[in-house]
Amino acid sequence: MQRSSMAPAEGRKARAPPGEEGAGRVTAVVFMALLIDLLGFTLILPLLPSLLDHYGKSEDSFFQSLQNTVDWFASTVGVPQERRYNSVLLGGLIGSLFSILQFYSSPLTGAASDYYGRRRVLMMTVVGLISSYAIWAVSRSFLVFLVSRVVGGLSKGNVSLCTAIIADLPSSKARSKGMAMIGIAFSLGFTIGPMIGAYFAMDTASGETFYVRPALLALLLATIDLLFIFLLLPETLPKENRLPSVASGFHEVVDLMSPVALFKFSSMTRRKDSPSTERLQNLKTLGMVYFLYLFLFSGLEYNISFLTHQKFKFNSMQQGKMYFFIGITMAVIQGGYARRIKPGTEINAVTRSMALLIPAFLFIGYANGMVMLGIGLFLYSIAAAIVVPCLSTIVATYGSVSQKGTVMGILRSLGALARAFGPIMSATVYWLTGPELCFSVCALCFLLPLLLLGRIKQETKDE
Repeated sequence: MQRSSMAPAEGRKARAPPGEEGAGRVTAVVFMALLIDLLGFTLILPLLPSLLDHYGKSEDSFFQSLQNTVDWFASTVGVPQERRYNSVLLGGLIGSLFSILQFYSSPLTGAASDYYGRRRVLMMTVVGLISSYAIWAVSRSFLVFLVSRVVGGLSKGNVSLCTAIIADLPSSKARSKGMAMIGIAFSLGFTIGPMIGAYFAMDTASGETFYVRPALLALLLATIDLLFIFLLLPETLPKENRLPSVASGFHEVVDLMSPVALFKFSSMTRRKDSPSTERLQNLKTLGMVYFLYLFLFSGLEYNISFLTHQKFKFNSMQQGKMYFFIGITMAVIQGGYARRIKPGTEINAVTRSMALLIPAFLFIGYANGMVMLGIGLFLYSIAAAIVVPCLSTIVATYGSVSQKGTVMGILRSLGALARAFGPIMSATVYWLTGPELCFSVCALCFLLPLLLLGRIKQETKDE
């Protein structure tokens, strides 16, 4: 949970700083631990369309019952049956299920780490991930596969905990460097992980199910991650700075798990140093922009792999190459342009980048060849590299030093909430109308956050 991770709570003792050398060690360990985790997490990304095809062809009883339920519903509401689109709907359901579990588990694991310490709770989440990968590796049915995703979703609070560990560092310079390293870990993980997963899925022995080796590799990586954390990561939240009881953070946990409280930034209004009415309204508008952007973006992002699988017959390796292209493009944009955006101009950068998503998703939705698809993916990657980092930077200018943890915690929870509902909503539109209309409607919906951005006058200094 971010309030206590960013600054000591009022009335608690100031923590003893570990020093610059110790902060550098913590940053390096968190970077490697998160990179190892993300490599294992992203192995499944290029495999999901093939996984659903596999269960559909294997006459899995649970999967077939879901297919029949979807067909019955389509017949009842008068929608033309396109069974090839059913996998998109089920894929969106899986994506939303995973994200909504993460939305509820992250504040709870954060609150637990405020009482028990970061290191112990982080290791517990990694144990949960090990369990999820082990279940996936031995799964021979769609139901067991779903169980593995449920366990994984409940255990994915480790990403927020890594952010909290960096936020525990004593100096702003160390924290800035640590947050940058977290961003690099994400870029590397999402660039390399899908390619590795696709390769291991192709390199399958005779009679072996194609997803077993990627699942075993994910299990191995998670085990290495646990040992790495156990041996090298120090505790960054001393006992004297922890909450006196788990219940002490109850109100903030409720705020981070309540959609109404999130959009109202209720955690901010309860504080003595709450922002002015005008600044609070700006925060609410920025929060809505962030939510709408990720709601639309995550849904279409999830559908891209199904579109390329169905329209262009992409196999797992081709999906991996697509993610590699997206990751490399994002890394180049982040390194060459995003980090050079001048303070105070982020809203203009976000507006320009978000506007690119309209033609990007139209190109992708109507692509009839690799050139058109490539142009769409290129524009998509530019926006993905800029929008979230810039919006995070803008929001970080609101509030005093003691408020920033609360503000960023709300922003992350809004993002998790958007990713919880975006995939299933977008997949439903895809299932009802097909890819062209789905991508067209969702692309045009980006006009909503763009209009909201026009109402905000950026502030360049902290309150």
